[in-house]
Formats: sequence, structure tokens, C-alpha cells
Amino acid sequence: MRGERADRVPILLHNFMPAAREAGYSQADYRWDAEKIAESHLRAAEEYGLDGVLLDVDTVTLADACGVAVSFPEHDPALPAGRELLHLLSDVAELPPPDLNNHPRVQTWLEAAALLVDAAGEELYIRGNCDQAPFSLASMIRTPERWMVDLLTEGEEAHCEELLEYCTEAACRFIRLMASTGVPMVSNGDSPAGPSMISPDMYRRWALPYERRLVEAAHECGCAYVLHICGDTTVILSDMLASGADGLELDYLTPVGTVHDALAGRTVFLGNVDPSGVMARGTPELVAETTRALLDVFADTPGFILNAGCALPADTPAENIRALVRTAREFGA
Repeated sequence: MRGERADRVPILLHNFMPAAREAGYSQADYRWDAEKIAESHLRAAEEYGLDGVLLDVDTVTLADACGVAVSFPEHDPALPAGRELLHLLSDVAELPPPDLNNHPRVQTWLEAAALLVDAAGEELYIRGNCDQAPFSLASMIRTPERWMVDLLTEGEEAHCEELLEYCTEAACRFIRLMASTGVPMVSNGDSPAGPSMISPDMYRRWALPYERRLVEAAHECGCAYVLHICGDTTVILSDMLASGADGLELDYLTPVGTVHDALAGRTVFLGNVDPSGVMARGTPELVAETTRALLDVFADTPGFILNAGCALPADTPAENIRALVRTAREFGA
């Protein structure tokens, strides 16, 4: 993270779903129990020889804390129930501040983070994900469809800004709480703000200013900060850099050569092996080939952390994870 070359390629996998499955836990078991969360990640880190833990549970805990209706499948991560919290955008001023200090699921994340920090010592680098960035959280509060319409509706600009201010405060509170557990890195996802959903101009207007404030909050707490956006982010890479994030975690759809040229020497890159087509559905040979090609591109780049482009599916084969790790350990040897 300081831009210095490590003694080996660092590996920090977004693997909470296979980690829970391999530990013998359903997502229902995992999401409610901090000890099971920590146990799952520590077991996976030891089993595969990982260099760190990416603590994640789902993408809706912060929305849940704000009052959004959430569904809890037994074998999949929690997800929005598809109902807007705000029937009218103009009602945003009536939203009560989320009480993260007393929200049981937020507290489970924090307890798990503290357990991981305590258990890991100097052996593992712990990244505490803090769920959704403001633009993404707003889309859950309004539902993605309504939120997109809101942004294009004449006369709603002030209400959109008010909702984003609310979401920014909620996200910053989560970051501060996560930082208090002792994790050295925090992160957020903001995939609805990517080019798959909105234009670069809209990203700069409605997402980037609020992402900057998350970075500032993390830095005030002494934590490094990583921003994740799915899809092909080529057209907003320079804007994402302008957030001030210490690292960008990008999807496999963003060409690695483009990423290298845009980020090398400017921020850390985390990624970006295809989590589904390669890691979950490919052979160990394909995993090794894809990983080797990625490492070749970033061989001259100290600021590189090997990861999948997004969360690994629960059924990712163990032999594929081993193939990724083995290829990284053999690289340059």
C-alpha cells in the first residue's frame, strides 16, 4: 500500500461465500454470527496461504440499518426486497438517522472485524468492507429504477443531493466504526455508479464528490481506502483516481492493459481475475493461465494485489483457488 515492492505477490481474495461454505456454514449461519465469520476467513487464509482477509457479509447491511426492506435467503447473501423506503423523494428529510451503534447486523460485522484483527496479529492484512457507497445506498433506498428516474427528473436535484448527503453520513459512520476495530484498510462498493448504469458526466456529478468524502473519513481514521466498481470502468478510471482512494478494485471487464497504464505509480490495483467464468467455472489450467497473464502485465508494478474482480461464487472449486495461489507463488521464483 506504500508503493514498495513486497517479497511476493500479495493475495487478498473476495472469498466470503466459498469461505463460509468450506467452513460448513450456510449464509444464514454466517451472516448472524461474528465468530463463524471470523472462523471462516481464518480457516480459508490458512488453507490457501492467503496474505489477508477481505471481511464482507453482503451488500445490504447499511441499507438494512437505514430501514430498507431486506430478504435473507438461507444459502445466499442478503439482498434488497425490492420495495422503496422513500415513496416520495421529497420525504427524504423525514428519514431518521441510522443507528449503527445498535443495529445488530452492523455490530456483527464489527465484532467479526475485531476478532480477525486480534487473531491475525502481523500475519494477515485485514480489509474491513463497509458495504455501499452513497450513490449505491441511495439506489437501494429508492430502488435502482426510481433512483435513475430521480436523477433525470427536472426539479428533483435538491432532493437527490439531500438523499446523497444522508447516505454519505451513514457510510462515513460505518467507516469510523469499522476503523475503530483496528483494521488497516476499509472499502466500499459503488457499482450502480459505474458506466454500465450512468454516464461519466453523471458519475462526476452524483457519485465522485461523495466517494471523496468516504476517502477523507477513512484517512482521518488512519485507514487506507479501496473503492470498488463493477463493469468496464475504462471511461471513468481517471475520475476514480480523483477520489483519492489508496486502491481501486476493478472488475475483469476493465482491460488489464488499460488499468496498468492508468493506475501504475498512482494508486494500488486490486484484481481482477474473472470470478465466475474463470474462478468458479474454469479449470485449474485456465485459472493458472489467466493469473499468469495478469501477473505478467503488472510485473513492473509494486502497487498490485491479486484478487478476483468481484466476490467469488460460493461454489468456486478449491482446486481453482489453489491454482491461483500456486501461480502467484511461483511467479518470478
